[in-house]
Amino acid sequence: MSNHTSKPATPFYKLLTLALSAAVPLLAANPVQAQGTSPDANDTRTILIGIAGPLTGPSARIGKDLENGAQLAIDDANAKHPTLNGKPVKFALTSVDDASDPRTAVTVAQQLVDQHVVGVVGHWNTGCSIPASRVYNAAHIPEIAPASTGHQYTLQGYDTSFRIMGHDDLSGAITGAYAVKTLKGKSIGVIDDRTAFGSGLATQFVKGVEVNGGTIAAHEYVDDKTIDFSGVLTALKAKHVDVLFFGGLDTEEAQVVRRMKQLNIKATLLGAGGTSHTFVQLAGAGANGVIALEPGRPLEEMPGGKQFDAAYRARYHHPVELHAPFAYDAAATLVEAVEKTQSTDPAKLTAAVHAISRQGVTGTIAFDEQGNLRNPAFTIFKVVDGEWKIEKLLGGETALASK
Repeated sequence: MSNHTSKPATPFYKLLTLALSAAVPLLAANPVQAQGTSPDANDTRTILIGIAGPLTGPSARIGKDLENGAQLAIDDANAKHPTLNGKPVKFALTSVDDASDPRTAVTVAQQLVDQHVVGVVGHWNTGCSIPASRVYNAAHIPEIAPASTGHQYTLQGYDTSFRIMGHDDLSGAITGAYAVKTLKGKSIGVIDDRTAFGSGLATQFVKGVEVNGGTIAAHEYVDDKTIDFSGVLTALKAKHVDVLFFGGLDTEEAQVVRRMKQLNIKATLLGAGGTSHTFVQLAGAGANGVIALEPGRPLEEMPGGKQFDAAYRARYHHPVELHAPFAYDAAATLVEAVEKTQSTDPAKLTAAVHAISRQGVTGTIAFDEQGNLRNPAFTIFKVVDGEWKIEKLLGGETALASK
């Protein structure tokens, strides 16, 4: 038994007891926060939108570009003082780094789910978007990929998966036809980096070549860690290829360019995606003459491209790297879904995204039943004097308007 005896309550303890008693009903009246929201000091609810991409590693510059673009959309939304059911809210971006690794992508996708985001901008590459999409689908959270072009991403049957640019089945078919009909390739070679992105492109390119009466002289394989392409290029040189298609990332393709120059291979190099400033810098003088098909319009040809470019440069003090406008449109589409439904329920937002038709920076944003962008645009570029120049605009409203 304790020897301590009770003492009369002091005024301080009486006040503390009263304060705690008053707090209990308040805590009971404010249980778990609504999906994707949290209150701040001013009682303004914060609605979280996730962005997932490579923020470290060789593709970190792309991930940061995506993050920058999405942040501009968030800033623009908040500048309009949004409300939800008559109460003030603000949008906030929460970023996770998938390092372009599929396993990491699954882990960080679950982190976003656990943060109760209402939607996700991401992932950058198809190899990450596919496994991550299963996590988002299980949580009924809409995922809008700004640059995952592998068609299989939207062929899984998930109504939560969307993409904001054209897919690789279209890209490959277009580049295959271009290699045969425009470049007049007689002996066409292919290098495939075996990633979901590169392999998907290469497969569709081969189909495009064959449908248009062309011949694939050789199909060589590497992986996305390859830095010395001497072996495969020597084999392709022996086949006297006059057009060479590369299915892979821009940093890999830059090494292909350098080795082609060293081996005196005169074939025209053709790719899909990766028309970045970094490619030209890494490839050096050998970049001139390289041709690439890029989903979407060039920045200067986008409906909101000039304004976006100015805003991006003013905020970040450097030019757009590659896909920032698409990340902007993905984030802005999620914002519009919240505003139209006046809800943060992910299932309602997914339905709203399916129904949306809006004018974005990159063009009209509307999705088909699979979640693919309707009427996607494509652009063929060529490096001239160390800069990507427009060769031809294809698809989208540009082509429709010209018919």
